[in-house]
Amino acid sequence: MPASASFNVIGPAGRQGPMRAYTQSVIRRHPRLSTYGAAVVVVVIANLVALPLDHWLGYARVSMIFLAAVLISAVKLGSGPAYLASILGFFSYNFYLVEPQFTLGIESEDYLILLVFIAVAMLTGGLAGRVRDEASRSLNRARTTSVLFQAGRDFAALGDEAPIAERLVEGLAEAAQGEAVLLIDGRVRQSQSVMTLEPALIEALEACQTTGVLAPGPDGWRLRALLAEGRRLGAAAWRPTIVTIEEADQSRLIHVLIDMGTTAIARSRLSQAWAEIEARERTESLRNALLSSISHDLRTPLAAILASASSLRTFRGVFEPEVQDDLLDTITEETERLNAFVGNLLSMTRLEATALSPQSAAFDVSEALDRTLRRYERRKGSRQLAMTPSAHPLIALGDPILFEQVLGNVLDNALRFSPEDGVVTIAARYEGNVLAIDVMDQGSGVPENELELIFNKFYRSSTTRETLQGAGLGLSIVRGLMEAMGGSAVARLGEQGRGLIVRLQLPRGDS
Repeated sequence: MPASASFNVIGPAGRQGPMRAYTQSVIRRHPRLSTYGAAVVVVVIANLVALPLDHWLGYARVSMIFLAAVLISAVKLGSGPAYLASILGFFSYNFYLVEPQFTLGIESEDYLILLVFIAVAMLTGGLAGRVRDEASRSLNRARTTSVLFQAGRDFAALGDEAPIAERLVEGLAEAAQGEAVLLIDGRVRQSQSVMTLEPALIEALEACQTTGVLAPGPDGWRLRALLAEGRRLGAAAWRPTIVTIEEADQSRLIHVLIDMGTTAIARSRLSQAWAEIEARERTESLRNALLSSISHDLRTPLAAILASASSLRTFRGVFEPEVQDDLLDTITEETERLNAFVGNLLSMTRLEATALSPQSAAFDVSEALDRTLRRYERRKGSRQLAMTPSAHPLIALGDPILFEQVLGNVLDNALRFSPEDGVVTIAARYEGNVLAIDVMDQGSGVPENELELIFNKFYRSSTTRETLQGAGLGLSIVRGLMEAMGGSAVARLGEQGRGLIVRLQLPRGDS
């Protein structure tokens, strides 16, 4: 592996003794060797049991012990080890029990016994072994179906690449009944069963990812590249540690599982790329809409101020005093509107940066209401502003300056959406431990499913977005400032579904 290459290894690591490692290596190169060895052990045990019983039972009856050894080998180990047990049992029976003992010679009357023994042993061992092998194949097919079904369901449920890769490496280890390692984008993931991660294996994985060639790896590892639509995403390695009868079925299972996992990883990357594209498109659309709205909200008062100031400067000696006062009022009103809009932008920036620190103190809400209503007298036009009087002082806990900005935003919203000659009503009262201020207009209202959405940034109701300009910041700032002061802002529909009622709540400060 090049010296400049670096890998992040994820997974358990451990050490094992050289003898154990050598034994596992031999078993991996010759996976059926252990079953034949077990058959030899079974025959040796049969000899140890049969020799003491020969004196009481006779060698003809003792042959049943060797037949039992053949059957055990067939049922537990398969047909191949059963045939080996039959041959070893035949020679052991002949050598140790049949006269003359301790030779392979056979007396004429014992030929029939030995022939029957080897025939029965081979026949029963073969039949029982084939039954066992068929049962093992059926079990492997069921396991294959289960593994693929569970992996497919897990891959479909996972959306991120990292958990998909983790599930794939563990699924590979389960399918191989051994160990598994993945290399994806320089990151190595290994199954829980991996004891040691050898540098030679990482080099082989890197070469496999580069070439895309299916090849055997070091020390019994098998390698394959992860391919999706002709693109190499990484490489996988697996090494069985448990003997299986059907290596072809196991190999097909592993390759299908790798294909499923690779497809899931490619799907995750495609989904992520698509989400990024959609996010960029939404950001671009939002930026264009925001710039368009803000430019309109800035240009309108600036144009009115410029026109009024230019008229005063050019026709100062021509205009009547009433006209001049009206132009000055326009300059004042539009300047206040511009100041409020810039204040909203600054407040939104401070809310987003969590840099807003309200100065909470007890203040008279009635005074704040009076100041705000006087400020909006010139801007209400033909609409009316009505405040329900209260018999008691209205004291709340909060920041009076921020509350006036909140109230101004709510009133501006109510006046904007109220019809000509409509009435905007303000009512304040105590409700338990809070002071509630309701601002009610007589506009068209909003659909019930939009009562929460109107407090989102840049959101404009479907009933007004085509007819009225605005950045959609006012109510979002209202909720942000109220929550910063420890209060809340909610909306509900007016009576008979007409108009909108915005409720502002602050902790009461008279206790």
